[in-house]
Amino acid sequence: MIVSGSLGRQIVPEIEALPQLEAIYVFCGNQSVHEQWAKKISKVKGVYTKIEPICQALEIDRQRCDQAMIPISFNGRDALFMYTQLLKEALLEIEDDDVKSIKDLVDYCRLQNDVDEDQIKLVEREYRDHTPIWWYTAETFIYPMLNRGLRQMDVDIILKMGFFIRHLHQHITELHGEQKGSMPTNFQVFRGQGLSMEDFEKMKKTKGGLMSFNNFLSTSRNREISLNNFARPAAFNTNSVGILFIMNIDTAICTKSSTPFAEVSKVGYYKDKEEEILFSTHAIFRIDRIERIPDNHSDRLYEVNLTIVGNDNHELNTLTAHIRKDLGGRTGLSRLGFILIKVGEPAKAEQLYQILLAKASSDQGRAEYNHQLGWVYDDMGEYSKALLYYEKSLDICKKILSPNDLSLAWSYNNIGLVYYNMGEYSKALSSHERSLEIQKIALPPNHPDLATSYNNIGGVYNNISEHSKALSSYERSLEIQKIALPPNHPDLAAPYNNIGAVYRNMGEYSKALSSYERSLEIRKIALPPNHPDLAYSYDNIGLVYSNMREYPKALSSHEKALNMLEKTLPPNHPELASCYNNIGLVYNNMGEYSKALSSYERSLEIKKIALPSNHPDLAASYNNIGMVYNNMGEYSKALSSYERSLEIKKIALPPNHPDLAASYNNIGLVYYNMGAYSKALSSYERSLEIQKIALPPNHPDLAASYNNIGNVYDNMGEYSKALSFLEKAHEIDRKTLPSNHPHIAQSKRNIERVKKKV
Repeated sequence: MIVSGSLGRQIVPEIEALPQLEAIYVFCGNQSVHEQWAKKISKVKGVYTKIEPICQALEIDRQRCDQAMIPISFNGRDALFMYTQLLKEALLEIEDDDVKSIKDLVDYCRLQNDVDEDQIKLVEREYRDHTPIWWYTAETFIYPMLNRGLRQMDVDIILKMGFFIRHLHQHITELHGEQKGSMPTNFQVFRGQGLSMEDFEKMKKTKGGLMSFNNFLSTSRNREISLNNFARPAAFNTNSVGILFIMNIDTAICTKSSTPFAEVSKVGYYKDKEEEILFSTHAIFRIDRIERIPDNHSDRLYEVNLTIVGNDNHELNTLTAHIRKDLGGRTGLSRLGFILIKVGEPAKAEQLYQILLAKASSDQGRAEYNHQLGWVYDDMGEYSKALLYYEKSLDICKKILSPNDLSLAWSYNNIGLVYYNMGEYSKALSSHERSLEIQKIALPPNHPDLATSYNNIGGVYNNISEHSKALSSYERSLEIQKIALPPNHPDLAAPYNNIGAVYRNMGEYSKALSSYERSLEIRKIALPPNHPDLAYSYDNIGLVYSNMREYPKALSSHEKALNMLEKTLPPNHPELASCYNNIGLVYNNMGEYSKALSSYERSLEIKKIALPSNHPDLAASYNNIGMVYNNMGEYSKALSSYERSLEIKKIALPPNHPDLAASYNNIGLVYYNMGAYSKALSSYERSLEIQKIALPPNHPDLAASYNNIGNVYDNMGEYSKALSFLEKAHEIDRKTLPSNHPHIAQSKRNIERVKKKV
């Protein structure tokens, strides 16, 4: 903010604490007067009587902010480090048309609101007249935009600037080769910047461990410039700590680990000004020492000693190598598409694969790109399109491959996943079993692809309520994956997640929570921070908390999931519907019915767009809307919604599926509330018949049915029958719920009430 002296004196004390406000510059006619109040406020960077010094100060502070926003990972555990490294490797392989790449970049920049047109024209006109390092160090949009793209994993920016990332890396590598002979074997460089309080605490905990810079890393031989221009000013910001990094460089380690660096003072924009050494991305350092720098004006100025280490020395290295292996022999662009799907950017991958498919000249290429597009559309929730592309790929593969080729197994597997997502479970099971047959012939017994098939078969069994078969399949999958994969591979998260789902369906909530939390731990390490799979973990944890009646925890988990998914998925993706549905469930359980109804109706809107008209998930939405209307006392609306739900379930599900039992139960509840006890009893008994077939003998849903039938008999005056059913409910509650659970106390009260009547 640039503010006049008299206005600043009034408003700056009122707004200085706002976290959005980074710096204040006072422009006035009387410097000495306004310095008196301004010096008491740390965010005021200076008091000026001319505009030129403000412009100079702004430029220095802009550089300081850019320095502070370089993405840093601690202890080699940040998945962004891994995925940006893999993205860079893919970009370095691509041979492109520089003329088109530059045009694409300037066209993109013109659509942004924060890029100066004069700078765009300069790049358009003069890109080939200067070196990549000159452009990176110049006062243009290149440096801040590239840093922002890598920091935020903004795929649009990374793709548009991919050619520049490649040119800059190649230029640094060339200079490194030329300068290697004249560089000392060991030397120090400096870097001043701000670190957020949160990152500073992480760094202190990581002392002796590793940290990495995921961006191109600008350093200087000049300690004073690094300290005074960048570290010291950052120490005066209320939300940051000023850091002077002292980096000990061993050129032999840099050469061995392919971490090129170069002295750029002769080729950069600032000739000889900053004695700058520029490193390529993903330099890794050991944190040796952290000490406070004595300073009369701030106690948040620190010196951090780092030593460069090889890139084979971090926790994610095994995982990175494994995912690199998954990329197989794909070309640069195909590899890039694979990574885009992995980091939760299916729409970007779709654009890329459609271009590759249009250019494909062989059956093998057409089969691959159709298959990848099937994966993309499945990820986006467009299941009919996914099925179309997978089947195109399968048809091509059948013509060119032997009947037990693994490519056919992958096609059958993925077709099974689409059928599963469409609720067509018998077709899904058939496809997954065909995939497993081929894999058993073609692969060794502990190959990870076998684990995937067992996992997917478990998913189908879980959804048709064959829980013991589901658990057996999931556990076989987990056994294989523990042998075949590194301990934090993202594929290990799936079996833990799915085992959690089975336990939840069986009413074993503590086991479910433990499995879901293990899945989340792995995903936090192995995936970028807004990846949809993290959201699914939070959503599942929220469901267990709802089952355990811990509603504030449930709501917090579901809202985390929704916030993540809204950033990464299209607005009508079925997974967003699932989140709204689960938030509605919590609000309903908390008695906030208008909020619950709003969430459920938003969920239903999305499902109507995204799913077939008789998909089981639509039935779930109608069911939940009926539940809210019942709780609000609007029984005719509740009955209508429940009956629509039951109609869909009868079409979509097997005749003894537990979800059918739930519908009969809910219809019974409405009749009970309306005083139509004989109709209520009929519905409750139909529900109980199904549950006895589909559920284990002590499942909590059975307790609920016994309790409901007992209450109907109580209201009909048949007290001995009522007592029998209420005692059965109490016995199950006592076996399956914690001793202080409110259901146990309630069932006791129900029994005592009826005993008095008997």
